Parts: sequence; structure tokens; C-alpha cells
Amino acid sequence: MRTTVDALSALDQVTDGGRRDLRCAELAYEAAQQFPGLLPTRAEIDEERSHLQKDKQGLEIRQGEFFARVLADSTRGHRLIGAMGRPLRQSIDRLQDFQQSGYTDLGTVELERRGRIGWITLKNLSSLNAEDDASTRNLEIAVDLVLLDPEIEAGVLRGAPMTHAKHLGRRIFGSGINLTDLYHGKISFIEFMLERELGCVSKMYRGLSPEDSSMGDLEEGRTEKPFLAAVEAWAIGGACQWLLVMDVVVAERDSYFSLPARNEGIVPGCAPMRLPRFIGERLARQALFMSRVFPADSAEGRLLADHVVDRDEIESTVRRLAEDLTAPGRTSLLANRRALRIAAEPLDLFRRYMATYAVEQARCLYSPALIDNLERNWGVRDRQSQ
Repeated sequence: MRTTVDALSALDQVTDGGRRDLRCAELAYEAAQQFPGLLPTRAEIDEERSHLQKDKQGLEIRQGEFFARVLADSTRGHRLIGAMGRPLRQSIDRLQDFQQSGYTDLGTVELERRGRIGWITLKNLSSLNAEDDASTRNLEIAVDLVLLDPEIEAGVLRGAPMTHAKHLGRRIFGSGINLTDLYHGKISFIEFMLERELGCVSKMYRGLSPEDSSMGDLEEGRTEKPFLAAVEAWAIGGACQWLLVMDVVVAERDSYFSLPARNEGIVPGCAPMRLPRFIGERLARQALFMSRVFPADSAEGRLLADHVVDRDEIESTVRRLAEDLTAPGRTSLLANRRALRIAAEPLDLFRRYMATYAVEQARCLYSPALIDNLERNWGVRDRQSQ
């Protein structure tokens, strides 16, 4: 195994001493190319994805160890976080068209500008809004566009009406990670597990990185806007994690929240760090260790939702709150948003958490318990044979 110095030296050379902004995947695969044996190549990882998760060699564990070392280093870790906070190239390419039309359809996500609000509709219909590599990338593009468009002052996340026969016409907020893709080895450690947290989710919480990369771990200079969530039916797993970075959560009275990562065998993103701030550590342990479900219209559920309303009130309530949130102007709002974030989750705390998350999540992905959990708790293998 390579030493910490090897990993950090490779990082410095690939990024030209920090002068090149590279996302996690770009960094990993350029390092693999320039330093054979340090990390698996893109071709090796692509070949791995042709196998069931249980039949893989576990090459991504080396990626987890690499990023744990990078993120554990203060200077380099903050550079990586800064790079992950830049808009995606696909977002820049779509920006002009979106500004002109006020609408873009990304397949699993669509974005519409309505007045000062950017409405992001989640529509990964085939999986009841479960998350996968592609849908996560598409959501990040939509988030980028909300943050880049000067006419938009706040973003809203809402699930689309489903087309599945059992839930036809029912809006569903989110069903967490796509367990079938996970079982079949289609969930990427880097492009889903890492880039989701450092990119998409972090941008909703922290906004885009400042243009001046020399600002290091400072929160100043970010392009950020408030985000609201409209939860209908359920917010499971990753969708529940989104709620922990929202400024306002409106939930349907019959909806519920859960984090069943224990039953899946993985770490639920940044929930172990963020969830105790909302519901306390004891309830957080019950959610994380025992998959406790929180009905929105319960004392515990109302710790995660600001407003619990009937189904037919969801849209009007979210629209009113979004307008109220932005009506006084953004200067004070963003100053207070930033102050709350600095007090609760300083950027350096996030960096250190992600260093641990990187290696632990990679190991979880290749634990025999993960496959056992998927087959025992979710019946993935049985569903595929039907």
C-alpha cells in the first residue's frame, strides 16, 4: 500500500500544486494514469461495474483510502472541497439557454423558474425517485443553475407525480439510494458516494465556492441561496439527508422520514454529523442504528419539518414561504444563513468528517454484510428473479 506522502505528492503533481481545480473523479483517474499502481484506472473501475457488487474485487477501497488522506490534510482537503464547489461544465453549458427560457429538462430532474423561485422537480420515475449516479449528477446541474441564475433567489425541491401503477399520480419526494443498482454494482463510490456529498448536497447547503481559491476554508465569497423542500409521501435515506441542509421543510401530513442505511449496510452521507443537531443524539441513534421511522405529523417528525400540512396545501404553502423568505432582500438572510452554518458545521469540521466518511463508506460497500442486508432486508435478489 502506498504511503500518505505518496498520495499527497501525487495530488500536488496532478493539480499542479493546487492551481488546477479537479473534481474527485478527475483527480482519481488522472492520478491513476500518471502514477500506475497508486489507484485503479477508469478502465478497471468500468470493468468492475459489469459485476454484481458481491463479485467485485474491491478496487474502490483504495480510492476511499486515497481521499481519506487528501481530506485529512487541511490545505489539500480544502482545495478539493473548493474544486467540488465549482459549477459543473454541463451547468455552464446550459446556463444561457436556461436564463433565456426559464426551463430545462435533464431527464430525471427538471428546473423551472417561476418568478424569483427555481422549482426543481425530481422525476426519476422508474425508481420512485431513488438516487443513482446519473440522477445525482442531474440534480447537481439543476442546483448549479439555481445558484448561477441572478433572477432566482431561492430553490425548491419537490417530487413529480409518479407513473408506477401502484403510486400513479402520487407525488413522492425521494426513496433513497437505488438498491437494485447498488446490488448490481452500478453505484459508483466516487461519482455517487463522494461527489454527491462534496458536490450536490454541499452546494445546497454552502453554495458555490468563491472565485478566489486563496480564501481557503473561509465561508465568505460564496454564491449561495436558500433552499426549501416540499415532502410528499416519504423522504427516505438520501432524500431525508437533503432535509438536513434545507432552510425550510414543508411536509405532507401523511408523509414520513427515515434513514434505513443500517439495513442497507452503508453510511447515510453526512446524516451522522447533521441529524443530532435536529432531533438530539438519542433519537439520531435510533434512526441510524434501528431505522426508526418518523411520521411527519409527530413530535419527532416536526423536529425535521417546519410546516406539516394537508396534501392540497403543499404547493401554496411552499410558494408563500419561498416568497416570504426572499421578500426582505437577500443580504440579511444570507448573512444569518452563513452565521448559523459556521456555528453548527464549520467547513473544517465538514472536511474532517468527510475524511472519515471516505474510507468507512468504501469499506462498507465491500463488506459481506452489505449484500446480506440487501437480500435479507430488501429482497433485492428475490425481486430480480420474479
